[in-house]
Amino acid sequence: MTGTDTTYDARTGLRIPTRYRHDWTLFADWCDAADRKPLRADPETLAVFLHENPATVGTQRRRLSAINAVHTRYGYPAPGRTETVRRHLDTARAQRHDRLACLLLQRAGELPTAGWPSGLFGRRDALLLVLAATGMSFTDLTRLRRRDIRIGGNILVVTTQSGDRFRLQPDPDTGDNLAVSVYRRWAQVQAFLDTNPGTHLLRQHLTDPADIVLEPLDASQARQPLLCPIDRWGHLPFEQTMTPQSVSTLVRAHLSGHAPVRRALPVPLQDDVDTCVEPEIELDSGYYERGTAARSRDHKVLEDLTDVFDEIEARTDALLQDLMGMLEGL
Repeated sequence: MTGTDTTYDARTGLRIPTRYRHDWTLFADWCDAADRKPLRADPETLAVFLHENPATVGTQRRRLSAINAVHTRYGYPAPGRTETVRRHLDTARAQRHDRLACLLLQRAGELPTAGWPSGLFGRRDALLLVLAATGMSFTDLTRLRRRDIRIGGNILVVTTQSGDRFRLQPDPDTGDNLAVSVYRRWAQVQAFLDTNPGTHLLRQHLTDPADIVLEPLDASQARQPLLCPIDRWGHLPFEQTMTPQSVSTLVRAHLSGHAPVRRALPVPLQDDVDTCVEPEIELDSGYYERGTAARSRDHKVLEDLTDVFDEIEARTDALLQDLMGMLEGL
């Protein structure tokens, strides 16, 4: 964009496209008063700005275009293209989403949390449905890492790769927060596997679940996908993330009531599992001497085999030549 198409903002040191100067100035002034940064603004800041500066939908969209344009001009993601901001602009969309969210949360609360493999799939799918109820895109959901979720008090805070932040509040009537409970159950599965890799021990744990203390994540654990696929044997490849298509399929299946039914299978208790104990074998004192003597004897007996094999190969070649001669004479 040429210099004649921009206006220099001395306060921020930015060159603003002329067509967006008025709307950007309004946003920058508000950020100064609210002690927030206009660049790089997060979606939550933008949502508060729209709420405190009401206008027609057309005007709000124009303001968002200005803010998005300045951000993309300077290499930052556009904060106005997130679900948090869209809800402020489209009340009908927000109402549809609220109805859908209630159904998703209801389905999440009905899924099993114990049993094998039902409890494993139930815990993961419950968190998947809770996160989908926030309205975040399936792509953002699959990009979440274990470090992207934290609990503050009784509030679950989720931050996406695009910078959108979702705060899942407790029920105002009961004070309970389904999202926190659902997240803790899945986090306990991942924490258990951090120290006890393998499906056998996890199967025992989910048969008779016990609370696990969630320790701080190390750097490697923090980078692992929050939601990973589960194969039919209950194996979880921690480094592999689910795809948006698989998440979409699962959400739709749960909403329609056609999700796969995974019944709890009987699991034998650890004490009841028959173990094979190798009998102790005591070797006599002459075991190694006899073995050494046998190898020496066999080496002498077999050392002539090379000559025998050479003679067999020579005879085979001679027979082959005789056969070729006979065939040529026919």
